[in-house]
Amino acid sequence: MGADEQHRRPDGVSDATVEALGKLSEALECVERARGRLYDLHQLIGHADLMLDEAVRLFREAGHPRLAERIQTDLVGRNVIAGHWTFQIVEDFDDNYYATFKDLDRTARDELVQGRRHLYEAEMKERRRTHGRPGHEQGPSVA
Repeated sequence: MGADEQHRRPDGVSDATVEALGKLSEALECVERARGRLYDLHQLIGHADLMLDEAVRLFREAGHPRLAERIQTDLVGRNVIAGHWTFQIVEDFDDNYYATFKDLDRTARDELVQGRRHLYEAEMKERRRTHGRPGHEQGPSVA
């Protein structure tokens, strides 16, 4: 029986090819997680920068105008790395590294296995599941 058609390796595809595609997919999943953290950084830094407005106001009200001014001029709106706010880092990451990674992942799958995804995992599932046991079904039941 085996995996559903979309998760079955095409004829003639070697174990080594499926393993290589699996490792590429695993690497992309790590990049997806890193990308999420990059967006976390973008939003957290943006939020912190906006909170500084309140800190500046509170320092002024507390009688610390020099410190308030220094925070206002040296920190509010400051680049997080030379020449870049976080939105620019996110855009550069997305347009260059991430887009290239996604493109090469799709190209590899299209050229080698007719665009099929997660073949390595589908075959692992088939090897590890207990046939005939509840919770070990090949896929969702078709109603």
